[in-house]
Amino acid sequence: MGAAEGCCGGAAIAAAAGVIEEAETVVPPPATAIASSKGIRIMTRTQKSHPLDPLSAAEISVAVATVRASGRTPEDAMEYAECEATVKSHPPFIEAMKKRGVDDMDLVMVDPWCAGYYSDADAPNRRIAKPLIFCRTESDSPMENGYARPVEGIHIVIDVQNNTVIEFEDRKFVPLPPPDHLRNYTPGETRGGVDRSDLKTLIINQPDGPSFRVNGYFVEWQKWNFRIGFTPKEGLVIHSVAYVDGNRGRRPIAHRLSFVEMVVPYGDPNEPHYRKNAFDAGEDGLGKNAHSLKKGCDCLGLIKYFDAHFTNFTGGVETIENVVCFHEEDHGILWKHQDWRTGLAEVRRSRRLTVSFVCTIANYEYGFYWHFYQDGKIEAEVKLTGILSLGALMPGEQRKYGTTIAPSLYAPVHQHFFVARMDMAVDCKPNEAYNQVVEVRNTRTVNRTGQPTGYKLVPGSSCLPLALPEAKFLRRAGFLKHNLWVTSFKNDEMFPGGEFPNQNPRINEGLATWVKKDRSLEETNLVLW
Repeated sequence: MGAAEGCCGGAAIAAAAGVIEEAETVVPPPATAIASSKGIRIMTRTQKSHPLDPLSAAEISVAVATVRASGRTPEDAMEYAECEATVKSHPPFIEAMKKRGVDDMDLVMVDPWCAGYYSDADAPNRRIAKPLIFCRTESDSPMENGYARPVEGIHIVIDVQNNTVIEFEDRKFVPLPPPDHLRNYTPGETRGGVDRSDLKTLIINQPDGPSFRVNGYFVEWQKWNFRIGFTPKEGLVIHSVAYVDGNRGRRPIAHRLSFVEMVVPYGDPNEPHYRKNAFDAGEDGLGKNAHSLKKGCDCLGLIKYFDAHFTNFTGGVETIENVVCFHEEDHGILWKHQDWRTGLAEVRRSRRLTVSFVCTIANYEYGFYWHFYQDGKIEAEVKLTGILSLGALMPGEQRKYGTTIAPSLYAPVHQHFFVARMDMAVDCKPNEAYNQVVEVRNTRTVNRTGQPTGYKLVPGSSCLPLALPEAKFLRRAGFLKHNLWVTSFKNDEMFPGGEFPNQNPRINEGLATWVKKDRSLEETNLVLW
């Protein structure tokens, strides 16, 4: 892609809208790549389709369409490294760190956060980042938790495309937090050097092997079958979900399931925390920041791993091995009843199939899980782990919008919002949505009681943004104003804040605009958000 600014692509493994065929006959459309540049010519070439699907090995031609995007493409790992090098070589920054007692730039950590959009200074006519700075205490300790020592008072803006500093101010001197003996997380360094030893070995044993079958990226377990995909922005994607129901055969449930965006707004109005409003899918990419999983730690039992392949920043192929974990889990009691007259009891154990991946976005880790149960239930789960994004305090200072967690160290208040996109296909098409707790029904197919077949959305605990309506980040996150959206399917409506939320000046792009079209939700293909 030559000097293209950003590039990311992944396989689009899905059946045609409104139709789910037998899984063995579904041939996906070709993979797509997205690039942006300052007017360079992007070369086209012939290549094989994406390796995620073994059924589509025929060669295709890559078509290039030029569009004017409203925002910027996501940041990339190459840019992370270049931004860090640019900051650490800037003489005024070096002097500012010396004032804070740091002479060794190898101790400095630079996280190049996207700029968001707060004013015309953040307009997408240039590609910028507003880094956060942290500092380790020992350069020869790569596992030291540098996030426990945030550097406050330095304002810096980077032209990412040209690797130059375009704004720099040392606005306020805040001493670095002292090294805390609980800051590190490697064995032998936690809890004052005392590791727990009161847990005995737990072994998950399946002597007869797993109950699932895998053919390429097509999987079967119990009565479930579906296809596994992966994209740089979303990470794990579940395609063509169906349930084999006795004589009725393979019954479609969903075209496509994935997490399409997550937003993390911070509630501290102080610099720099007020501008920490991460769109981790649209600004960074959940999939391209995923990592290889390790047996016995990330997953237990008999594991099937899947690799992911996608286009990287330079136009080459990026492969993450063992990025998707696929395994069975015991899940307690599925059903039990005891007859009080006879004392006889029957009980069934619950087993579920879990498909998951884990990504790291700067300091945070996110685990995304799709669980399939024997009773026909599908459950989506996100686990938050990793390290908090912290701030430094002056001696004796307290912050109203944060929690003090160690001397001179606090955690600003913030929220995490995850957006799942569920392109439904209950008994194929068409579908309708009913009631506040949404049930997607097929009015042309009935169950044994004569009622329309359907799947009900059972929401977990959720809340709305605690920010004021005029908060700047809500310009790009209008979809957070409601916990549930239902739309009729449209092929290019994939991401709730639009395809490029990075530095996007438009207000309410995406879901909040699409629903104004007031398209019918009856007898159509429905998407739940």
